[in-house]
Amino acid sequence: MLLLLTCTTPGKAQQQQNATPATFSLEQCLQYAYEHSPALQQSLLDQQIAEHGIKSKLADWYPQLRFDYNVQHAFQLQVSNINGQLIPLGLRNTSAGQFGLTQNLFSSDALLASNSAKEVRRQASQNVVLNKIDLTVNVGKAFYDVLLTRDQLRVLDEDLVRLNRSLSDSYNQYEGGIVDKVDYKRATIALNNTKAQRKTAEEALKAKYSFLKLQMGLPDSLSLQLSYDSSRLETLAIMDTSASALARNRVEYQQLETQKRLQEINYNYYKWQFIPTVQAYGNYNLNYLNNDFDKLYRDNYPNSFAGVRVGIPLFQGFRRVQNMKQAKLQSERVNFDLEQMRNSISTEVSQALAAYKGYLNDFYTLRQNVAIAQEVFNTIELQYRSGIKAYLEVITAQTDLRTAELNYSNALYQLLGSKLDLERALGVVQVH
Repeated sequence: MLLLLTCTTPGKAQQQQNATPATFSLEQCLQYAYEHSPALQQSLLDQQIAEHGIKSKLADWYPQLRFDYNVQHAFQLQVSNINGQLIPLGLRNTSAGQFGLTQNLFSSDALLASNSAKEVRRQASQNVVLNKIDLTVNVGKAFYDVLLTRDQLRVLDEDLVRLNRSLSDSYNQYEGGIVDKVDYKRATIALNNTKAQRKTAEEALKAKYSFLKLQMGLPDSLSLQLSYDSSRLETLAIMDTSASALARNRVEYQQLETQKRLQEINYNYYKWQFIPTVQAYGNYNLNYLNNDFDKLYRDNYPNSFAGVRVGIPLFQGFRRVQNMKQAKLQSERVNFDLEQMRNSISTEVSQALAAYKGYLNDFYTLRQNVAIAQEVFNTIELQYRSGIKAYLEVITAQTDLRTAELNYSNALYQLLGSKLDLERALGVVQVH
């Protein structure tokens, strides 16, 4: 199916007002939606936010270097008793520059960041895919809804042509004295009814175009035009219904699996908290001392050292044990979410498959009805012109033909929409 779309950006709107509208295929229209849908753009930003958050946590494995500077003036020096004498300690002015380097050798927080990074990235990516799937289905169904209304307008326009011809025939026969004015009046009523129906469909089309723009992220002030190859729609509407439903094909199920793995990592994190934290460190200090402030930085008395720090958690009021139990229960809870999701997907597939098969049966039946109704109308119209049939039968045949065409059009687009629902339920929607 080819879709032609007038697609402009706000900056080019004025420029393209007098230009020929650009044409877009369905894939290009979806690509526009991928690039402009606010919900999808938010999920892409969330993905970037998650990536920066991961890198921020992984930074704990890198050496941490810092510099501290201070300057201090003592108004009163500390006095100490040394061999019975009170002796002031230190100098009135001190300043220090301290370089400190630390390197984590083992840290449960840093280890958690390393082990969960892959799953956090997967979780953010799955959220993007889910939004793309929803966008693809919603845009597709909005397309079909617009095309359905346009096709209904086409059917009503064809019916108006037939009714105008019938009105002319009945009026000429009335003027010729062949029939009374009842046929002419009936033709007028039928024509007015169809005109009113067409006006309703025309107004509905505007609202459906607006809804389609909303799904695509296209400003409502910009024009949108669609075109399609009707000969391909019937082929596109048919799909293989023998495919088995696999819960793992659904991104929602994959998200729960990712959540379970993250819960397991979280449980291990609390276990690791029983292991000591090991950290290497080194310091280099610049020390300046002088009673005269203007001479403070004349002499430097540096010192430096390095070491290894081991932090052993001894007792925290059973906090770690409770955290482990909580994490374990949360992991088990996800198992029930997975079971519920499998049942929900199975039900959703059954419902979508039943709806699709029902619409498919309607489609084949109503397509046959159109051919039959067209044949009946042609025959009765000929017989009416020959004076064999009454005009009431012509009106009935016209109504049957219009109804058959509208029902067929409705069945076709309902079938296309239900196909999208079935593909989503099966987890086979193709996104880019």
